[in-house]
Amino acid sequence: MTTLGFIGLGAMGRPMAMNLRQAGHALWVHARTPQRASDLLAAGATLAASPKALARAVEALFINVSDDAAVEAVLFGPDGAMAGLAAGSVVVDMGTTSPAATRAFAARLAESSVSWLDAPVSGGESGAKAATLSIMVGGDEAVFSRVLPLFQVMGRNIVHVGETGAGQVAKACNQIAVSATLLGVAEALTFAAKQGVDPVKVRAALLGGSAYSRILEVHGQRMLDRDFTPGFRSGLHQKDLGIVLNEAREKNVALPVTSVAAQLLNALVTAEKGELDSSALVMIIERLAGVDQ
Repeated sequence: MTTLGFIGLGAMGRPMAMNLRQAGHALWVHARTPQRASDLLAAGATLAASPKALARAVEALFINVSDDAAVEAVLFGPDGAMAGLAAGSVVVDMGTTSPAATRAFAARLAESSVSWLDAPVSGGESGAKAATLSIMVGGDEAVFSRVLPLFQVMGRNIVHVGETGAGQVAKACNQIAVSATLLGVAEALTFAAKQGVDPVKVRAALLGGSAYSRILEVHGQRMLDRDFTPGFRSGLHQKDLGIVLNEAREKNVALPVTSVAAQLLNALVTAEKGELDSSALVMIIERLAGVDQ
């Protein structure tokens, strides 16, 4: 495949699309705010007036939008991509979408002989820019093999997890683990501060032992620096945990830690801090503990 489309040029999508373009692929893009495509157009991409117009020109369509409703609109809304996709083409959803909606979208596309891969990512904006994302993929293995060289342009750890929806299940698992670890780091640093012990030195000590994690290293430093510039916005994290808990309810799975994390993210977003990085959860933990910052 050489002619590609990309819809969803936000903080993650734009660098991912740029990596595809810089790898030499012909690239069509569509954005509700055309200014978001300016650097891509300067790099040789072509701007399409609608998802339908874009879909007519490409062999593979990559989508990285915010939620189920946004994917639905891109594919099946007025001037949606479905009206332009040719039989044999592939749609790759790289955002975080619910497994149930994912399977429904794939079934609708299959009626027109269009393939689907759900391929959500982890690694944040920095990983998107550096092409070091972790990409977890669900869908037909032959289609995955066909698209793998394109994934390798955007990411480093690429795993075919299973059939349609498995990629989104893996992303849900990622968010469960990330949420629990974020809370643990926030509580540990807050506990140190409440005890009158320097949380900077506590973090340094923990980095050398069994408590080490990438989140302690990166997000722990953000908490200490009060640098909540979004790598992954709290509002999006809130949305993702909503997906997780809805799926858990359907399957009768108890996720007590994730439920607490979701409630604390609700509080953070309610405090009009949904645009901050999700490491800002520490602000809620500190408030509950009466720690001044």
